[in-house]
Amino acid sequence: MATDTFWSDVDRHLVRYAGPGSFTGEIIDRAEGSFVFTEDGRRILDFTSGQMSAILGHAHPEIVETVRKQAAKLDHLFSGMLSRPVVDLARRLAETLPAPLEKALLLTTGAESNEAALRMAKLVTGKHEIVSFARSWHGMTQAAASATYSAGRKGYGPGAPGNFAIPVPGADWEHQLDLAFDLIDAQSVGSLAACLVEPILSSGGILVPPPGYFQALQRKCRERGMLLILDEAQTGLCRTGTWYAFEHDGVVPDILTVSKTLGAGLPLAAVLTSAEIEQEAHERGYLFFTTHVSDPLPAAVGNTVLDVLIRDRLDERARDLGTRLRTGLDEIATRHEAVGEIRGRGLLAGLELSGGGPDADKLGARVTQRCLELGLHMNIVQLPGMGGVFRIAPPLTAAESEIDLGLSILDEAIGDVS
Repeated sequence: MATDTFWSDVDRHLVRYAGPGSFTGEIIDRAEGSFVFTEDGRRILDFTSGQMSAILGHAHPEIVETVRKQAAKLDHLFSGMLSRPVVDLARRLAETLPAPLEKALLLTTGAESNEAALRMAKLVTGKHEIVSFARSWHGMTQAAASATYSAGRKGYGPGAPGNFAIPVPGADWEHQLDLAFDLIDAQSVGSLAACLVEPILSSGGILVPPPGYFQALQRKCRERGMLLILDEAQTGLCRTGTWYAFEHDGVVPDILTVSKTLGAGLPLAAVLTSAEIEQEAHERGYLFFTTHVSDPLPAAVGNTVLDVLIRDRLDERARDLGTRLRTGLDEIATRHEAVGEIRGRGLLAGLELSGGGPDADKLGARVTQRCLELGLHMNIVQLPGMGGVFRIAPPLTAAESEIDLGLSILDEAIGDVS
């Protein structure tokens, strides 16, 4: 198919699902390791691990082999049937987690896992109100979208009833948190079920809450009989230098959701909780029976992901590469006035363009485009009043030279357009 015909078909037949500038102007033909390759032969370094998911890079040979073997043997079942890959993955996930998180529900996407977690929390508590961060992103299905505040709220009619937003913690976070829950208490109808938050707000601009925040938040939940749900779609499974980001914060959630990284780019997600909560949910008739619950093919991939993470000590590698990445970003900040704060943890980093407002928005778009021209794919978060924040999340398998290459291109791109 001619290139002009391809883009004509895009315009004629594809729904634009991401607002203005929905699609990157390249035809991607294949991907391998830390790179994607265009149809015309260009090599582009992928500094976002696909959609923040491909933590083992693209076409990892062990993932490819697992898919080949498992698809030929057992790919999909009636949702009430069980297979060894599913039970093995549930057990092995529990082994990576502190007590009492030992029960797993295997699903497909982050939105679906958050939907299942919220449904469980509402059933167990007998309540329906949900609290989440004002810059949150938890998915595009009904309950998950209703707990998402960074984008996509306007124009779709009413969300799920009883959703409240609390501010992202700032310097005076203790007073801020007290005030936030004073306001929630004033608005609540007495039915607070759960608080759903990300340990690091990714779509919110790689915002890392300060030490002590999550312990205080958990106390607020306990005082009100709420469950604490942590969404580790992007932070789980070694990306931040520990197996789970909540390990940095001295808390254990009542319910944990993982997705993106668990399938290393394939659709796999999980809800993890305690035996006590699972038992209560079961006794109350918990129902989350979907077409692809407990599918053996993605579960087998999840087991291979765990194999590689453990064998190759990718939590340690994320710390080491994260230090290299952070050092390089700090150096870029010293060379360019347009660069503001650098933040993040491990191999999840954010570079904020200073100044905010429309000028920073335009600068971010130009830097993104220039990076692509130079062979680097970057993802920029652009929220009203924030300007631009680059979300940087290379694969955990990236070579040091690939981290250095990405930094070099980013440095050049900022210099070219600022």
